[in-house]
Amino acid sequence: MPNTAAALDLLLLPTWLVPVEPAGVVLKEHGVGIRDGRIVFIGPRSAALKLNATEIRELPDMLLSPGLINAHGHAAMTLFRGLADDLPLMTWLENHIWPAEAKWVDEDFVRDGTDLAIAEQIKGGITCFSDMYFFPKIASERVHNSGIRAQIAIPILDFPIPGAGTADEAIRQGVELFGDFKHHERIKITFGPHAPYTVGDENLEKIRMIAEELDASIHMHVHETAFEVQQSVEQRGERPLARLARLGLLGPRFQAVHMTQISEEDLALLVESNSSVIHCPESNLKLASGFCPVERLWQAGVNVAVGTDGAASNNDLDLLGETRTAALLAKAVAGSATALDAHRALRMATLNGARALGIEAETGSLEIGKAADMVAFDLSGLAQQPVYDPVSQLIYATGRDCVKHLWVAGKQLLDDRRLTRLDEQQLGTVARAWGQRISGRTES
Repeated sequence: MPNTAAALDLLLLPTWLVPVEPAGVVLKEHGVGIRDGRIVFIGPRSAALKLNATEIRELPDMLLSPGLINAHGHAAMTLFRGLADDLPLMTWLENHIWPAEAKWVDEDFVRDGTDLAIAEQIKGGITCFSDMYFFPKIASERVHNSGIRAQIAIPILDFPIPGAGTADEAIRQGVELFGDFKHHERIKITFGPHAPYTVGDENLEKIRMIAEELDASIHMHVHETAFEVQQSVEQRGERPLARLARLGLLGPRFQAVHMTQISEEDLALLVESNSSVIHCPESNLKLASGFCPVERLWQAGVNVAVGTDGAASNNDLDLLGETRTAALLAKAVAGSATALDAHRALRMATLNGARALGIEAETGSLEIGKAADMVAFDLSGLAQQPVYDPVSQLIYATGRDCVKHLWVAGKQLLDDRRLTRLDEQQLGTVARAWGQRISGRTES
């Protein structure tokens, strides 16, 4: 048991405490004590005030919850936000995004785009995000400097990409980066084969073997569209998920992103393998990719997390808004108003995300011994009144502008809506400069 006799570094006293685990619980007038970046006390306010604490923060009319976890995105693509809107997925990728990436993406682009994404996510209540983009070493350095938590998925494709001329080179870089960050408290390196249609069997088998050897996760776009599934059946005689199962990639460390097309056979494979699904509802809606049947997956016992995808196809990194969309969409898809209720939606955006990324022992819920990754939402506004169920108000009536404070491993990264480590004005100036360069080049 943690020692609560020694002085706490920080004592937080919110109006509502939502630990997420146990499920469905809202604690009123409770306190959370933090020491050395970890939660060492959760208890009634009266008991909390008897403890010795270096700093005590009153959080009136605030809901304190685990930090949100954005389980899928392409951080540096913030610099392509709004570049090619209102287009079908393959047209968007092949005619606009891939050519823009070939022209513009370098280490500077990834550094500046990742910084912008980190700042936006912190301001939106996100304490951990998964990133799958080029120059992953640069992204890892930006995460390290910022204080946020992240999973960095090494992008692997059968053709050359910025920063890696071959799949073998990308895999080698991944193995090296995995070693470099193996003991980092906030960064986890995983392997990110892009999609079944961009990575052949030979490279998938290599990735499987290396991931098994390192006990690393695999993060992959799978069944994003009906066309992807149909094309695989026509060309290979099997659905992409069945192919991945045959190659041995599915399992507790496998993260299947999108999954808008799920047959009974697909569902059985996900359940049997204990793979996680990462749902990106707004990107799927915007690209007309289809609907992930979240309630069906949940009832079958599949772990479902939520992600924003990249800002080029969303167009924001607003996980609270994404979770609201997920909850509403789940009801429409299931034909049931009880599908994905507010408490389960919050769990999907926190603990389920941590489970998908393999870090549930460290974060995702407010429990004694876990890292103090926390966000305080201000529910004092007119738009949140009256408060009958604070979790319902958070999911259905609250926007990310209500994020007031945020901590990762006990360190405050957002204080009264102000970033503590990043210069917001400078980030805006840099992003606008990129926008001018890119739009100037594309118009000529």
